[in-house]
Amino acid sequence: MNDLLCEDHLNWPPEGLVFPVRGIDLRVRDGDHPFHRANATAAAANWQREIAANPALFDGNVILQERLTIRDGLIAGEGFLIPFSTFLWWRKQQPRRSGYQIFGLPVPISSDGAIIAIRMAPYTANAGLVYCPAGSLDRDDVVDGRCDIFANMVREAGEETGLDLTAAQVDPQAYAFHVGERVAVFQVFRFPLSADAMLERIADHMRREPEPEIEGVVATRSAEPSAHRYYAAMLPMLDWFFNKSR
Repeated sequence: MNDLLCEDHLNWPPEGLVFPVRGIDLRVRDGDHPFHRANATAAAANWQREIAANPALFDGNVILQERLTIRDGLIAGEGFLIPFSTFLWWRKQQPRRSGYQIFGLPVPISSDGAIIAIRMAPYTANAGLVYCPAGSLDRDDVVDGRCDIFANMVREAGEETGLDLTAAQVDPQAYAFHVGERVAVFQVFRFPLSADAMLERIADHMRREPEPEIEGVVATRSAEPSAHRYYAAMLPMLDWFFNKSR
């Protein structure tokens, strides 16, 4: 890991530890992320392999942080818009020597206490993975040069499931954790509907979408990691919600 990543990680909480968030400030700068500048050729070659295997992928834009600090519940970062093709190449790197991803993870809760999660469609970049409706920060989430991570949660949940997070009862405290260089910020949204009713509402949304991003929806009632093919960033949140937050 380079000196920049070591410096940024110096005061981070341990990996997987859920902590309360006191503030978020994510600036978006003009220009190219250093990782993109250094890896544009390799990312383009990888993209050709990706779309050969999955022609439905779309090379839009996402935000990758260059710097990200976490101190006493305050998260601050500086990032750049990069092509999605570059992001796919970035997430394949082990170890990652440049860049961080931060994303919102809204947690919809039914009236009978289940977490509502989705299973991604086979033509998406996260095919078959199960997690709460979420997506990368992109240009649509930038307001006056800064990312609005909570607006991102509302937008992504609405697009993928049809759920309106603004109509839910929102737990005021947000939380976060990191898995390597990927940071999840999550908040709980409580709906006055049973799990069965929420699953049916989302299924109806899927039926009305010409190309739904998801192929299924599940009601999760435990932190058992083998219950579904979970995206890795779900596991600390599930453990916190079912085992530690009560």
